[in-house]
Amino acid sequence: MNKPVFQVYGLGQSCLDYLGKVETYPPPDVKYEFTDMVIQGGGPVATALVALSRWGISCTFTGVLGDDQFGTLIKASLDEEGVDTSGILVREGSTSQFAFILAEPGVGRRTIFWHRPTGPPPGPDELDYNSIRKVEVFHTDGLFTEASFAAAKVAKEAGVKVVVDGGSLREGMLDLARLSDYFLASEIFSEALVGEGKPLDACHKLAELGPRVVGVTLGPRGYVALAEGRIIERPAYPVNPVDTTGCGDVFHAGFTYGLVQGWEVDKCLDFASWAAAMVSLKLGGRTSIPTLEQMKEKGW
Repeated sequence: MNKPVFQVYGLGQSCLDYLGKVETYPPPDVKYEFTDMVIQGGGPVATALVALSRWGISCTFTGVLGDDQFGTLIKASLDEEGVDTSGILVREGSTSQFAFILAEPGVGRRTIFWHRPTGPPPGPDELDYNSIRKVEVFHTDGLFTEASFAAAKVAKEAGVKVVVDGGSLREGMLDLARLSDYFLASEIFSEALVGEGKPLDACHKLAELGPRVVGVTLGPRGYVALAEGRIIERPAYPVNPVDTTGCGDVFHAGFTYGLVQGWEVDKCLDFASWAAAMVSLKLGGRTSIPTLEQMKEKGW
């Protein structure tokens, strides 16, 4: 039987998030009550694929889980959303990634406590290159350096669009930028690359490596991007944020959705910014992903 052909192949992080609200961040050595706990899957690539799947885009995911209860729940959270999980690698005797997140509603701030997975990362020989060559977009957070580089190289050679979520400036990320078509970085990445308060400088530096479009997301201040030499700057959509978990993940999902739809770069970025703002309205990175109905109401 032939394997199905997907539109987006995602390689990267997946985890289980426990989230709660606090009025203000507590000082040390106290007991402090939190409210409204939510438990759901997380991770940059995994959450991006969940959003895309809800928007009607077929997706397949490769990542690493442990053979623990968290791993079972993470996989189930993707299966329930229609994301293909046949590429997930379960490492026996290891633990999955887990996070506890404290959100401060009204100030748009959250603190993440997390535990990395203990199993070995995917190796380049464990990837489904046949699927990668057939998708429209390959999306990665670069967490698994060797595998991400190998997959991006194959995707690039096959004419597949390569989108990178540059969350932090880890080893190998600039090499990955050289293989990418679209490199969208966080403000933290930008500051590590060129210093504080210079996101446009970061865009220029990244563009020199070869991507067609580079950008830096700036949270409540919007984003700045460089599209084939043209500067694009937009403010964030005005909202009263409850929790910013997942906003960056869904920004990348929104941009990728636009690519699949054949939109111009400006529209891809604008939709990404709107979708990210909608995510901040409720607790959890997946709770408030905008629906297709909301998208139609807004004219997307």
